[in-house]
Amino acid sequence: MKDTGNVIELKGVSKDYGDFKLDDVSFSVPEGSVCGFIGQNGAGKTTTIQIILDAIKRDDGEVYVFGKSVDKDSAALRENIGVVFDEMGFHDFLNAKQINTIMKNVYKNWDQEKYFAYLNRFSLPVKKACGSFSRGMRMKLQIATALSHGAKLLIMDEPTSGLDPIVRNEMLQIFREFVVEEDHTILLSSHITGDLEKLADEVVFIDGGKIVLKGNKDEMLEKHGILRCKKDEIKNVNEAFIVSAEISSLGAEVLVNDRKAAEKLYPGMIIEPAGLEEIMIYYVNRAKGYRVSERQEDV
Repeated sequence: MKDTGNVIELKGVSKDYGDFKLDDVSFSVPEGSVCGFIGQNGAGKTTTIQIILDAIKRDDGEVYVFGKSVDKDSAALRENIGVVFDEMGFHDFLNAKQINTIMKNVYKNWDQEKYFAYLNRFSLPVKKACGSFSRGMRMKLQIATALSHGAKLLIMDEPTSGLDPIVRNEMLQIFREFVVEEDHTILLSSHITGDLEKLADEVVFIDGGKIVLKGNKDEMLEKHGILRCKKDEIKNVNEAFIVSAEISSLGAEVLVNDRKAAEKLYPGMIIEPAGLEEIMIYYVNRAKGYRVSERQEDV
């Protein structure tokens, strides 16, 4: 057993598919935190999650969950992990009552009373085949299941994608309730950065199979900023501050990696806070090889 304060810890994890490679991925998720795992579609989020769950085998590196190697204890570890995926994992012909019967035989700590309480809270029918459920209902059913066997860790892959704002907000409230208990932890993969700005304590940003940024969300937001200046003024900005930039006929927008220092150096320029979505876009643009790009204006 590895002595750690982290619920999840990855060290140098790699997986090579030929046309895509998860390359030297290392990050940790502290106990009691919500960690947002962000990146565009195809960046490696799902592959990483599948490796954490030992659903696919990595080529290299180490993975620990609750301080134990997933190679040795993956079956036992699943008792304490609730999983919610983008696609529902239940057969369409099953109903919620039948799923309860199945889960009682899968999890030692299955709480039938809690499960049906969640179904009632979510207004989910008990005897209706889940294949006829809307997307929002399917996600609620997965979450009810994930929260009903005493899990201390929730791992979720795009759980709010495609949901309307009302349902998404309801899901976020449930996740907040889960982490009220100090030993409860969430790894939430999503490209909906607005949800993570509301919920996450930590953020890990992956792009092209590599970790680009990781750390405390508030510190990350505090550190970055969008500098706006005239087109010909960008040459006066120290390149060490520039993550990437977009230039149009109206001026330049630059993501800077040290907002406070840039404010002192360029008091005549406007520097605004950057959101997670903006941070993600500018770092992806840098990775594509265009540090400063020309933006076409709509006619």
